[in-house]
Amino acid sequence: MDFTLTIYKQLLSTLQKQGFSFQTFDGFLKKPKVKSIVLRHDVDLLPYNSLAFAKIQAEKGIKGSYYFRVVPESWDKNVIQEISGLGHEIGYHYENLTNSNGDIDKAYDDFLGNLEKLRKLAPVSTICMHGSPQSKWDSKNIWKKHNYKKLGIIGEPYFDVDFDEVFYLTDTGRRWDGWKTSLRDKVPQQEQWIKEGLVFHSTNDIIKAINSGKVLSGAEVPDRIMFTFHPQRWNDKPLPWIKEFVMQNVKNQVKRVLVRR
Repeated sequence: MDFTLTIYKQLLSTLQKQGFSFQTFDGFLKKPKVKSIVLRHDVDLLPYNSLAFAKIQAEKGIKGSYYFRVVPESWDKNVIQEISGLGHEIGYHYENLTNSNGDIDKAYDDFLGNLEKLRKLAPVSTICMHGSPQSKWDSKNIWKKHNYKKLGIIGEPYFDVDFDEVFYLTDTGRRWDGWKTSLRDKVPQQEQWIKEGLVFHSTNDIIKAINSGKVLSGAEVPDRIMFTFHPQRWNDKPLPWIKEFVMQNVKNQVKRVLVRR
């Protein structure tokens, strides 16, 4: 069964056995290793699920990056501080243009206030946009007018990662080929990766490729990979697992309609 903590542990163990190093996004930007994994976590909902991920990683000596929204369903001071205390990176998962109804200056002021609020709990040097699929606003557009690097922010994945050099995998849509229904969590290189056969549907597909070092087309698994996880989608308990499975399938149908517009 996919999207369980059990198979998540198998994925991490497989990556470790094949000699990959794990870096926070901050660490990768400062000094990327040759064979490196960045584990990014978007804490959209259920922060205790993210804490479970953080504890699993800590037990394996792995560090990841956790991006918190400043909304009740994500924001939990104790969880943020505990994850930071385990040695993981804390970042801001911003959606200010949506919250400000498209007003860029108002959105920037909101961003500043929330960043200060988060920095009172943990160091913050990287940020990542929250897609807000039901919104017509793309919060990355704040940076057409303002500059996050003046705030001591060294990176935002959609601007500061060279995806010609870093392979990107996201569980958007509760699947690893969810770019088909994603509005904003996508990169231009996806079409080239499809041509190369670097396409995975399940976590087990990824594990098999990592173990062999190649995909079915014969292409080699890249040495640098950024994973994006949404931990609310991962659960070993049957009822929460089924609930998320059903809800995500409904969301995917809605997003398919939005993507076609």
